[in-house]
Amino acid sequence: MLRRAVVLGACLLMGTLAFAAEDNDPFVWLEEVDGQKALEWVKAQNSRTTKELEAAREFKPIYKRTLEILDSKDRIAMPTLHGLAVYNFWQDPSHVRGIWRRTTLASYRTAAPAWETLIDVDALSKADNTMWVFKGATCLPPEYRRCMVMLSPGGGDASVQREYDTVAKEFVMDGFSLPKAKSQVAWRDEDTLWVGTDFGEGSLTSSGYPRLVKLWKRGTPLASAATVFTGETGDVSSGGATIFTPDGHYDVVTRVPAFFRSEKYLMLGGRLVKLEIPEDAEIEEIFKDHLLFSLRSDWTAGGKVYPAGALLAIGLDDYLRGGRTFDVLFQPTPRTSLDSVSSTRDRVVVSWLDNVRGRLSTLTLADGAWKRTELPLPTLGTVHVTTTTDAADLFFCTYQDFLTPSSLFLAESPKVEKLKSMPAFFDATGMKVEQFEATSRDGTKIPYFVVTPKGFKFDGKAPTLLYGYGGFEIPELPVYSGGVGASWLARGGVYALANIRGGGEFGPSWHQAAMKKNHMRNFEDFSAVARDLIARKITSPRHLGIMGGSQGGLLVGGTFTLYPDLFNAVVAQVPLADMKRFNHLLAGASWMAEYGDPDKPEEWAYIQEWSPYELLRKDVRYPTPFYWTNTRDDRVHPAHARKMVAKLESLGDPVYYFENIEGGHSSGSVNAEKAYIQALQYAYLWKMLR
Repeated sequence: MLRRAVVLGACLLMGTLAFAAEDNDPFVWLEEVDGQKALEWVKAQNSRTTKELEAAREFKPIYKRTLEILDSKDRIAMPTLHGLAVYNFWQDPSHVRGIWRRTTLASYRTAAPAWETLIDVDALSKADNTMWVFKGATCLPPEYRRCMVMLSPGGGDASVQREYDTVAKEFVMDGFSLPKAKSQVAWRDEDTLWVGTDFGEGSLTSSGYPRLVKLWKRGTPLASAATVFTGETGDVSSGGATIFTPDGHYDVVTRVPAFFRSEKYLMLGGRLVKLEIPEDAEIEEIFKDHLLFSLRSDWTAGGKVYPAGALLAIGLDDYLRGGRTFDVLFQPTPRTSLDSVSSTRDRVVVSWLDNVRGRLSTLTLADGAWKRTELPLPTLGTVHVTTTTDAADLFFCTYQDFLTPSSLFLAESPKVEKLKSMPAFFDATGMKVEQFEATSRDGTKIPYFVVTPKGFKFDGKAPTLLYGYGGFEIPELPVYSGGVGASWLARGGVYALANIRGGGEFGPSWHQAAMKKNHMRNFEDFSAVARDLIARKITSPRHLGIMGGSQGGLLVGGTFTLYPDLFNAVVAQVPLADMKRFNHLLAGASWMAEYGDPDKPEEWAYIQEWSPYELLRKDVRYPTPFYWTNTRDDRVHPAHARKMVAKLESLGDPVYYFENIEGGHSSGSVNAEKAYIQALQYAYLWKMLR
């Protein structure tokens, strides 16, 4: 989902807020991330949980197999195109922290590409005496020689940024460099950066992200960077960027007052000109001097109503002169929705969902008219556009589903070629995928997928794992997971994926139906799927577990506290939980557009109905959950999981807890950490649901 400054600044902010917490919260001390008392508590919890779960008979084989999958040299080296060069970040037993590398497009098309290492993160970590986590690079077109490389100590969102020369293959001495912060950086030209970072007091929003947009000239101090735009303290963030296309460069400044809302400005003749499009619209591309943007709500322009979820296009010059006649490049229906938009030199690439199944089309523009072509790819699973380039008319995309390993396709007009395929990491013989619908409390039909193992019987006895997310307009799609397959399906478990409201499976309206005062639908939909699984005799409460991460961690936390009799296992990953305090912890203030503002009595009135931390009661028997998080998560505060566990224990309820040191808002920085957490989770699930 989902940025901030130096960790010291974040910790100081967090510590101050901790003292402002309500007096009746006995576990507020767990908000002190590195507090001695808090870390001693974490250590004791980790010791107890790992001792018990490592002793489960499934732990060692699952850990071993998961690590083999993560380290497999047969994985696809997923490409990122910079011009016509292919870049990739790769981790394996020889490169635990990873290598950033590249090859030519011709070499990448072969079975054994000749890779050229740019940055060896293990070697860099040793040289700097810092355990770096590679967070990506922002490179300057069209040569892609100059890059700002992001390196995080510990894996959090806050990163150091250093300028790197991909021709000399070294960091640029006296080049652009930023200290650890949640910075927003983009190239304007070889000697100028757009930069938003922690410039000191007053430079960050209440969410901890940059509110100042500056232009920084090479060879000058960061402090002398010229301010171009200043956002409000209560905003989420502001940022600047240059959009590079074969037809020209466009300087854009964006102010984000709240999630799903933004003001967009073009810099024309040295001044900022506001684009008069809806604040909840999203600029997708500038293609052949046409502005492409998608809508989140119905919009009337030029005497015509354009529906939420549509993709619109208009000539940029025409628009700036007042023109308001748009071409509709994607028209949504009740069961179709826009997924992604990107472009090559000659085509706009549009992926979209048809009843939660992926489709892919391209659009060309000639003589003012758009022509659409659907690409011949499988349509039973998930299609993802991996990377595009405007240096040629080509792009990479993948296809996968629950039982089909990911395949990588090279789309080079007019043909689509399967280039590489992942190996099968588990035996899917006899497994079956079905799509069902559950009826939620208000009568809405909620689709969900079920993957059943070989020999499955509808007798209500199958260990079943139900996964969900349901937030921020992010869809949950059919994907191939070697870890889920080997750890769960191949061992006889059933896997279910819920497409509940709050997600993006059916466009903006599906998301908006579970926002703020309607967020209870999130839990009603998820519990409806659980009941449907039970009614179909796929499983029973004794054998049903739920899992979710981040917003999904809030989902499963709220669901098991609201409906404790439906489940026997709960895995809450890097979760939100204390929704009375979430907007005062790290990036939480930026999510009030999704959940509401608990400091407003009228909004707290509905938030408290589903806030897991507040819902816990002494006289209720809850399933024994497994909560895990990361100490260095600087997005969702680890106190959410810590406090939930501490409160459960204070009520006399058993609970498992694990806190990883590295990893940020994820399951680890290196493969061994990821495999370990995976093994803990599935050892727990087999223990509870067998």
